[in-house]
Amino acid sequence: MWISALGLIQAKFNWDAIESALENERNNFRCFPEAGKELKAFENLNPEQVKVVICGQDPYHQLGQAHGLAFSVGPGIDWPPSLRNIVREFESDLERPWPLSSSGMGQGALDHWVDQGVLLLNDVLTVREGDAGSHRNLGWQAFTSGVFKVICQQPQPIVFILWGKEAQKKASLVCQPHHLVLQASHPSPLSAYRDFFGSKPFSKANAWFVQHGSAAIGW
Repeated sequence: MWISALGLIQAKFNWDAIESALENERNNFRCFPEAGKELKAFENLNPEQVKVVICGQDPYHQLGQAHGLAFSVGPGIDWPPSLRNIVREFESDLERPWPLSSSGMGQGALDHWVDQGVLLLNDVLTVREGDAGSHRNLGWQAFTSGVFKVICQQPQPIVFILWGKEAQKKASLVCQPHHLVLQASHPSPLSAYRDFFGSKPFSKANAWFVQHGSAAIGW
């Protein structure tokens, strides 16, 4: 579905070049997420199902963290600092505790957001171990910009939550009045203090949906 939609808008990206560059990277470095999970964010959502796009910079770059959904980690994985800050803002914004997993531990896997139409996307979809931003020259941005263009053409109200300067570069692609753009600094400890804390993205998104006659997200 995504491939045909990207074709319809004539999105300009070189998939063969991305694959070749990524293969070279994987042959020489440990990269995340593991091979085959780069496009996991698109597996369970078609364009017409998207209600929210949360966009960051690139995947977590430590072993065991990235699994193909931006800011999410697999069950039982310790929360990276960015996720801890997202949880902190969630609890402040919505004035309720972060949900627990079935084991009673804090839920770090964000699949329950995906189930409600939240696309967890990064500007760049892969990274070398321990080297944030290392795959910014592989061509991923052209692909993810094409994804943004596809989503922007959808008729349903969509909220774009852009965290960090790289994600915010995509704001110019959102030009439909029935869509909302929310921007804040990246939740990383290096930048969250600027304007991420107190940005209230979860309640603002839901208020927008109610205003436009759409169901709120059960964050």
